[in-house]
Amino acid sequence: MQYTRQQVIDKLKAECLDKGISVVAAGSGIGISAKFAERGGADLIVIYNSGRYRMGGHSSYAGLLPIGDANGIVLEMGEREILPIVKEKPVIAGVFPSDPTREMSYLLKQIKDMGFSGIINFPTVALLEGKFRNNMESSGFGWHCDVDVIRMAHEMDLYTMAYVFDVPQAEQMAEAGVDCIVAHMGNTKGGSIGQEGGVPPLEAAAILTREIKEAALAINPEIIVLCHGGPIAFPEDAAYVIKEADVQGFVGASSMERLPVEKPLMEATKEFKAIPIKVR
Repeated sequence: MQYTRQQVIDKLKAECLDKGISVVAAGSGIGISAKFAERGGADLIVIYNSGRYRMGGHSSYAGLLPIGDANGIVLEMGEREILPIVKEKPVIAGVFPSDPTREMSYLLKQIKDMGFSGIINFPTVALLEGKFRNNMESSGFGWHCDVDVIRMAHEMDLYTMAYVFDVPQAEQMAEAGVDCIVAHMGNTKGGSIGQEGGVPPLEAAAILTREIKEAALAINPEIIVLCHGGPIAFPEDAAYVIKEADVQGFVGASSMERLPVEKPLMEATKEFKAIPIKVR
């Protein structure tokens, strides 16, 4: 079911914000994740190329490697897996804004015509650092592409979400007209392929999330701010950051479709394996 930008805004306001209920956006890499996230009450279903790799048993960071057409993967997932299975919730497409092989205005038109209600900037060069990031920026594949795509999507009446990693990025996205800012704390910790090192403490994540929120709201008080990633892996982590940073909800990807599956699947297999048989 497709929604206009204003319909998504009104829907989130009526069903969540006005009732004091957290907004939850669920990253879905396969149809069964989307189906049961929707049944569990997710307000937005978000798909990215990394979801396909994640649910294939690989790190979400595989979505940043040159091993597939990021935008093409999302179009295929949307058409063949996610949009046919989601019945009522808005579906958000992860767009790789720095893709030099696609005309972004045409890609956004494809996304809208297919039935998506909005976009989010993923993969994003904002996850890169150091010399590689500098080279991307100097080659024309930098952060400005993310900002430009959000601005373009806003003008096309798509609901816009943006991953940001610091205060200046939050300010730039707010100026571009973004509807929802997601304070990204890095790859999610935990489980078999989660981030092991470099994850900020939960307290630090809450502080940075609050700073990002304040910067965005100073430009546009109507922006929704959600938290995501890094040390925010389980419901109690999200509850802490939502309270301390005073934000309006959470975006879960690994935390909602990988971590909940890994251990129960392994334990179920062990239970079947433990069934004895009679020796002949």
